[in-house]
Amino acid sequence: MRICVFLGSSLGHQPIYAQAAQRLGTLIAERGIGLVYGGGAVGLMGLLADAASRAGGEVIGVIPEALRAREHDHDGLTHLHVVGTMHERKAMMADLSDGFVALPGGIGTFEELFEVWTWAQLGYHAKPCGLLNVGSFYDGLSGFIDNVVDEGFLKPEHRRMLVVEREPEAMLDKIVGYLAPRTDKWIDRDDL
Repeated sequence: MRICVFLGSSLGHQPIYAQAAQRLGTLIAERGIGLVYGGGAVGLMGLLADAASRAGGEVIGVIPEALRAREHDHDGLTHLHVVGTMHERKAMMADLSDGFVALPGGIGTFEELFEVWTWAQLGYHAKPCGLLNVGSFYDGLSGFIDNVVDEGFLKPEHRRMLVVEREPEAMLDKIVGYLAPRTDKWIDRDDL
C-alpha cells in the first residue's frame, strides 16, 4: 500500500505542524506503507520525507520541472519522478497511491485534496481521502464542508468520504481500514 500526502512547502507558524509531518512520515514507514508526495525538500514536505526515509520507508516524489528550483529535489528518496506540469504531477501521484491524506498547507494542498475527493465522489476511484486536522488547522474548512451539506450541495454520504482525524495514528488506522460508501450516483436528478 502507498499513501499520498499533500502538505505545505513551508513550515507554517505552529511547531505542531512540523511534529505531525514527522510523526506521520515515521508511522507510514514503520507500518510498511509507501509514501508518495510532492518530491520537495522544503517545508513540511521535506520533514515528512526525511522522517519516512530515516525510518526505512519507500519514499516516492513527483515534482514538475518548473518547481525543482523552488522546492529543491529531495536527495533521500527511493525514486523521484520529474514531470512536465502540475496536472501530470497530480495524475501520477494519484496513480501511484492507494489513499490520500492532507496535512496543513496552502491552496495547492487544498486543490490537490479536493480534486482526489471529487474523483471519489464521481466514482473514478474508491480510495480514501483524509484531512489530518492538526492543531485544529482544518476546523474552519471542516465546518464549511458541513455547511455545504446542510445547504444541499453535498450529499452526506459524499461528506463521509472525507475522513477527518486529529492524530496521525488514528488517520492511518482509518485510511488502511477504509471502505468506500456505496452510492448509486453523485447527483440526484430528482433534486433538479
